[in-house]
Amino acid sequence: MTTLETLKIESPQEHVVVVTLNRPEVVNAMNTQMGIDLLNTFLDLGSRPNDQRCIVLTGAGRVFCGGGDLKQRNGMTDQQWQDQHYIFERAIRAMIDCPVPIIAAVNGAAYAGGMEMSLCCDFIYASETARFALTEVTLGIMPGAGGTQNLPRAVGARRAKEILLTGKPFTVQQAFEWGMVNRICTPENLMTEALETAAVIAGNAPISTRQIKQSVNMGLGMDLRSAMMFEIEAYNRMVPTDDRREGILAFNEKRKPVYKGR
Repeated sequence: MTTLETLKIESPQEHVVVVTLNRPEVVNAMNTQMGIDLLNTFLDLGSRPNDQRCIVLTGAGRVFCGGGDLKQRNGMTDQQWQDQHYIFERAIRAMIDCPVPIIAAVNGAAYAGGMEMSLCCDFIYASETARFALTEVTLGIMPGAGGTQNLPRAVGARRAKEILLTGKPFTVQQAFEWGMVNRICTPENLMTEALETAAVIAGNAPISTRQIKQSVNMGLGMDLRSAMMFEIEAYNRMVPTDDRREGILAFNEKRKPVYKGR
């Protein structure tokens, strides 16, 4: 286990990493140091995708993340605010660009930047106690960590505008019904279920999972014909791999494949 100033990083099972936002005394609020720690962590994990084949992001205590640390921001000059936000922007881009699949295990309230972080993950498992909100509009600002882009892709433009323009919280059940949350778990089973799914993903060929993630993400920004051409290029990347041969051989030998990421 590695403990940074604002994060805890551990590997509870093979090829799976759990990144825990670790400022429970202030509802895991994002301060400058957390931005730096997230940036460095996801750059590092993304550079070793064969070692770390699935990532679970969660929060310490009973809250996932309450958003930006407004006490630290109080009294900042415009330049200081923008300098800090640039660190947050780079951290969010590192999460989105990370080739390794990321599961958000939302263990409680995920507000503002906390909700935006969960939306940067590939999908979300959430505790029955979770609540969500993008409250930035009530503070005279707006989401700046992908909220206005990732939320419409998850729940549709009209629903997203209502959430963004009112700043009102919504329940985990609503998030599930709208398609933003994949699974609702009891608080005691959240991490168990997230890690079970992470183990399944980590057991698959890592080149395959990376290419699938990239194909979906890139294809969403393309017309269908271009996206299908991108998909075939991603597919062809796997044909000459040892893992493709291992997968077919293991199927015919009726055994579990052992993938090496090559």
